[in-house]
Amino acid sequence: MFTASLLRTGVPLALAVSAALLLPAGQALAQTGPDPARTPEEVLEAALARSPNTGAARNVILFIGDGMGVSTVTAGRILDGQRQGRDGASHDLAFDTMPYGGLVRTYSADGLVTDSANGASAITTGYRTINGALGVDGGARRGVCDPSRNVATIAQRAKAEIGKAVGVVSTSSVTDASPAAFYAHVPDRNWQSDAELPAAARAAGCQDIAAQLVLAPDEIRPDLVLGGGWSFFRPAEAGGRRVDGQDLTALWASQPGGAYVTDREGMTQAVAERRKILGLFAPVHIPHELDRPGAAPQIIPTLEEMTRAAISRLAAEPAGYVLLVEGAHIDKAHHAGLINASLTELIEFAKAVAAAREMTDDADTLILVTADHSHGLVISGGARGDDVLGLIKGPTGAPRLAEDGKPIPILSYATGPGGPRDASGRPGLEAGDPTAPDHVRQAGVYFSSAAHAGEDVPAYAEGPGAYLVTGSMDQPYLFQVLRHALRLPPKPPGS
Repeated sequence: MFTASLLRTGVPLALAVSAALLLPAGQALAQTGPDPARTPEEVLEAALARSPNTGAARNVILFIGDGMGVSTVTAGRILDGQRQGRDGASHDLAFDTMPYGGLVRTYSADGLVTDSANGASAITTGYRTINGALGVDGGARRGVCDPSRNVATIAQRAKAEIGKAVGVVSTSSVTDASPAAFYAHVPDRNWQSDAELPAAARAAGCQDIAAQLVLAPDEIRPDLVLGGGWSFFRPAEAGGRRVDGQDLTALWASQPGGAYVTDREGMTQAVAERRKILGLFAPVHIPHELDRPGAAPQIIPTLEEMTRAAISRLAAEPAGYVLLVEGAHIDKAHHAGLINASLTELIEFAKAVAAAREMTDDADTLILVTADHSHGLVISGGARGDDVLGLIKGPTGAPRLAEDGKPIPILSYATGPGGPRDASGRPGLEAGDPTAPDHVRQAGVYFSSAAHAGEDVPAYAEGPGAYLVTGSMDQPYLFQVLRHALRLPPKPPGS
C-alpha cells in the first residue's frame, strides 16, 4: 500500500477511527462559542504580571514538531477543538499558552528550504549545515566523510561539561534525522546502519548513526532513547539490516545498568529500576497514531507515554537533564498528503507537551517547542462550524465550486501526491469522504512526496531563559538560547 510504504511503519493504514474523533463530511460541529479559558483581557493581565526568568535551567526539554509550520499548527488547533466539541478557532493547544514565542527562519547552508537534518542540527549544534547532513558545520559536503567538520551537540556538551543526563524520544526511528541530530555526526542522514555506510566513508573514519549512538564514549552517550528503528541496530540474521554482524541492542544492554526494551511494559519496568534505557518499539518508525488500533496498541507506547517515561526516569538524575522529544509523523503524513493523519499527529504532539508542562516546574525547566521546517499546507476558507477536514460550503450548505466546477477543500497542499497528474486537472471531490484517515488531500502540483516549505516556523517557550525566544530568530539562535539557559560557555573546552 502506497501510504504504508511511505510511512515505513509496516502496518496498513486504518480505514476507520472512532466516531468520537470524526464526523461525517459536511456536518457542522457543535459550537460552544469562544474558549472562555483565555479571554483577551486575561491574556493581557498575565502578560503584565509576567517577570522573565533569568536564572539557569536545571533541565531543558526541546520539542521538535517535524514539519510543524504555522498553518499546520492553526489547522491542528482547529481540529483538536472541534473534536472536543469546541470552537476550534479559539481553542488552545498545550503550547499556545506558553508565555514567550516568535518566528524562526529555517533555510540551510545550500538551500532556501531545509530538510530535517539541517533544521534539527541548526537547533542542536548552532551551526547551519547543508541539507542531508547532521552534526557537522556548513563546510561539509554531502556523503563525504570528514570528521574535522563534526560539531558538538547541545546534548553532548551538557553531559560532558556539566553532567546532565540525556534523553531522546521520537515516533520515528531514533536514527532518523531529527532525533539523530542530538547525538550523531554524518554528512549523509541515510547512513543509519552500516549497510548504508559507503566503504570510503568507513575507511575515512566515519560510523553509521546507530553505531554512534551505542558505541559513543560514556561521557556523551544518551542515558535514555525511546522510539522506533530496531532494524538498524540488529544484524541481518536477527531480522535487522546490519551487515557487520553486530547486535547493538545487546551491546547497549551489556553496559552497567543498561536495558534494551521492546514494549510498554518493559519501558515502565526499566524506568522504575532507573536503568539506562534503549527502547525500540518498531523495525523502523513507530506506527502512525491512526494505525494504532491495528498495530498492537497494548505493546507500543504513545508519544505522550514515552515523554512521561523519559521525564520520570531523567528527573531522578542529580544534575538534571536535557531531553529531545520529536513528533515525527506530522511531517511523514504531510509527505503522503494524509491531512487527517498529520493533524492527528500534531494533536498527539501537543499532548506530549502538555504532559511535560504538567510534570515539570517552569522555575527550573526550560521547555522550547518549535519545528525543523514547514510544509506547504494552505487554509483556504470554511465557516466556523465546518469540519476543518471537509469542504468549503456555499450559502445553501452545498460545497462551493471553484472556476473549474469542482469543490474546494478547506485544507490543501502546494505539492504532493494529491496533485493533478495530467492536463485533465485536479480530480473532483464529490465521491468519498475528505475527512477519512486514508484520504489523500489535493495539491496544486503533483509530487510523489509533498515538498517542505521555506517559510518561518513558530517557536514557543517557558521557563529559565524562555524570554529570549522572541521576535524573528535564526534557527541556530535557538541553540544559543539553550546553551545560555544551561550556562554552557560559547565554545566547548579546548576548541
